[in-house]
Amino acid sequence: MSKITIQNIKELVGISHSGILLKKGLEMNQLSTIQNAFVIIENGLIKSFGKMTDLTLTENDNSTVIDAKNKLVFPSWCDSHTHLVFAAPRDNEFVDRINGLTYEEIALKGGGILNSAEKLQETSEDDLYDSAMIRIHEIIKLGTGAVEVKSGYGLTVEAELKMLRVIKRLKQNSPLTIKANFLGAHAIPKKYKANRKKYIDLIINEMIPVIKSEGLSEYIDVFCETNYYTPEETDRILKAGIAIGLTPKIHVNQFTTIGGIQTGINNNALSVDHLEIVNKEDIEALKKSETMPTLLPSCSFFLGIPYAPAKELIENNLPIALASDYNPGSTPSGNMNFVVSLACIKMKLTPEQAINAATINSAYAMGISDKLGSIEIGKKANVFITKEINSYAFLPYSFGSNLIETVILNGEVQ
Repeated sequence: MSKITIQNIKELVGISHSGILLKKGLEMNQLSTIQNAFVIIENGLIKSFGKMTDLTLTENDNSTVIDAKNKLVFPSWCDSHTHLVFAAPRDNEFVDRINGLTYEEIALKGGGILNSAEKLQETSEDDLYDSAMIRIHEIIKLGTGAVEVKSGYGLTVEAELKMLRVIKRLKQNSPLTIKANFLGAHAIPKKYKANRKKYIDLIINEMIPVIKSEGLSEYIDVFCETNYYTPEETDRILKAGIAIGLTPKIHVNQFTTIGGIQTGINNNALSVDHLEIVNKEDIEALKKSETMPTLLPSCSFFLGIPYAPAKELIENNLPIALASDYNPGSTPSGNMNFVVSLACIKMKLTPEQAINAATINSAYAMGISDKLGSIEIGKKANVFITKEINSYAFLPYSFGSNLIETVILNGEVQ
């Protein structure tokens, strides 16, 4: 593989020498950087970095040199919550919301997740793959280097497995680090409204065995929420996934708090995602766990629902991660730069907190913070170089611009 030297970096952001896997509480205020810096990338990994005064290049170095004068270098964003495999947009529902319907009202009249499921069931695997790959290339240009992709728009045995096979193909053919998440329990299909247990039995007895035999997922997920899945149903599904080696995660507390966070924690969930509505009991439970609270501010922005209480979580010595929730219904964008901007503007996070949440902590929420999420010797060389900007605070400040000039994934310029 090629060797790359990035030199004259105005500021190298998100460095680490200590092998930390996440930051929480006051640690999230600390964003280590080096001014007038270099990074050497070799064999797809970060080989070294430091101040320019310590860089020595020989004539026989055979390194591709990139001059980053007046530019910043960041570790690539890690987006730990997306649904970017889908069949069609839902812009008609966007208009419904403008006209006064809530997300829940749209879902109850056959829209929402069930609408996406119906369209996906009718779409071929190849067409799903082609459209998802377009989105993959889109988010790469926006600085994302790792992404978790969930199923959940199938809601039949055949369609859920079709989604997971598409995700497997994306893994094989994309430079992104991709993690697959089985979310068969995203909603209750129409035909099982009167017999919820029958659909849950399908998830456990027919979907999960194939997922195991074909190696289709790393994670198991459930939408534990009023009108979706109860904590008791969630517990049963998570345990079935755990039994075949899947790591549990959970959608929870988007609209109501019904004990779902505790259900996730009791199953050692890697992350609990959404958390727009959180009470004291939820926070106390999180403080006793190693579960990552993952917040999705662009979902709040698009739906007009409350933003998760990011500052309160941090003040309780908790970590937080940020992710895009890229999906056709509630967040039709995978732009992690905008996510970081929203976290600063609407959640009142500092740039340091938001950048840590979108890099090392979101990597933790994907189980990959030992390999990605910071500039550290031996980690995968997934970084991006900005255009000429004033500071790392300028990136969330300038929310409407793509300030990323060069993307490097696995040590290769994209």
